Amino acid sequence: MPVYNEAGTVADVIDAVKVQFDGHLIVIDDGSTDDTPRVLQQRDDIEIITLCDNCGYGCALIAGFRRALELGARRVITMDCDGQHEPSHIPQFLAAIGDGLDIVSGSRYLPQSQATGSSPPERREVNRKVTEEINRVTGWAITDAFCGFKAYGAEVLRRLDLHEPGYAMPMELWAKAWRAGVHVTEIPVERIYFDHDRSFGEALDDPDRRFAYYMDVWHRALED
Repeated sequence: MPVYNEAGTVADVIDAVKVQFDGHLIVIDDGSTDDTPRVLQQRDDIEIITLCDNCGYGCALIAGFRRALELGARRVITMDCDGQHEPSHIPQFLAAIGDGLDIVSGSRYLPQSQATGSSPPERREVNRKVTEEINRVTGWAITDAFCGFKAYGAEVLRRLDLHEPGYAMPMELWAKAWRAGVHVTEIPVERIYFDHDRSFGEALDDPDRRFAYYMDVWHRALED
């Protein structure tokens, strides 16, 4: 679970995860500057990885993957700590994932996906264009390129050499997964939006710049 400045939600999310999952829980604090470190340090039921600087969403996930594999994990689930992922789906992910070359990805845009709040139109449009490009190249039929709620077989994480530190890490993941012959499936998860003011950072809040960044990482990963 990567976390950055989520002091208001992280404790409740962890509590909800613990109801569904009694395994090892790794929380990666990506250089939070709010009260998140104090909230995490009060717990004795999680492992905390503290990154000194805000190195990015991809960087935090990659650090978590590395630690999970060191611990001998066969399956790894990722989810966010901002309250937009419903932990009650964890058993579904565990039931659907193997421990080999498999990724089970949550989708907020399958017909069965429920919605709370409305997604910002420009974010949904960027997701749509990116998802369309991924499917065009891979022949897959995924519906949501950027849902962070996923399950991975350990062999996937051993094979994929992931380096992208920022928000475009999923683009690198999809490209290298396709090149490695990974089996990808989706399951429906809720589309929950409470805060439309969340920022990707000044340079990426412009949707055209963000899309160009995603495509740059995608093409470089395909060529790697």
